[in-house]
Amino acid sequence: MSAPIKISDVTVGDYTFHINESGPADGKPIIWLHGSGPGATASSNWEWLLGEFGDTYHNIAPDIIGFGDSTHPNPPPEGMAAFAELRVATLLSLFDELGFDKVTLVGNSMGGMISLEIVRQVPERVEKLILMGSAGGQGGAPKPGLFKMISFYENPTAESMAEILRYFLHDPDSFDGNLQQIAETRLKRAMRPEVERSHRATFNFAAGGPIGLTTEDLEQITQPTLLVHGDDDKIVPIESSQFMADHIPNSRFEIFKDTGHWLQIEQGPRFAKIVRAFLEEDAK
Repeated sequence: MSAPIKISDVTVGDYTFHINESGPADGKPIIWLHGSGPGATASSNWEWLLGEFGDTYHNIAPDIIGFGDSTHPNPPPEGMAAFAELRVATLLSLFDELGFDKVTLVGNSMGGMISLEIVRQVPERVEKLILMGSAGGQGGAPKPGLFKMISFYENPTAESMAEILRYFLHDPDSFDGNLQQIAETRLKRAMRPEVERSHRATFNFAAGGPIGLTTEDLEQITQPTLLVHGDDDKIVPIESSQFMADHIPNSRFEIFKDTGHWLQIEQGPRFAKIVRAFLEEDAK
């Protein structure tokens, strides 16, 4: 039976996180960090998995600062790296506020890059690391879906949103014709002025690109690390995960066949099974 999800707002300093929470308060904490894109939220990435893992673990899935119903700074940091630094700092403050000394991080896409930066800055606070279709690696040609997502506000329509969502999936037809409805719902969030402002600031490449994680940074990660990637990911090249798997010492890499960037949605039960087995290894 799926565990209930509690919705609340948690304020840390000048910022407020909108969080989705499930599971026992004394369970091991898992922080689920969503990816980017217009209208992206923690719930849109993780809702089913929060219910699935709420039997045992204390799950927290926040709208990262600059997304959803969390704070949208005004003015925002300009450039992906500058905004990511604020996102990392505020997440660490959230961990403090919630009383989490040590957490497991699950990062999807941009959330993976943020997870890696948290590990780089405060490795003592991370128990295990799960990266799904994660940014932060090297290699592979830029994917067309990424450009479409970044440039969404040049033509912000329901049809453009549906096209982005099709890029996220290996088999859009598996949504039984509901993709347009999902796109229209997500469009309403994306068209909020503060959401557009945060998106444009994040992807202001004139102000700087993403956080640069060096080979040496990856080689210093000692946490058990699970990397998963869809073989038909049209947003982040699979070479990104392969590069990280090659350089993170205590890592393993699972490729999901016939799967796109939304691996956790297209392959939810299989993803959950692999993650649960990984979490239970060496559990005391």
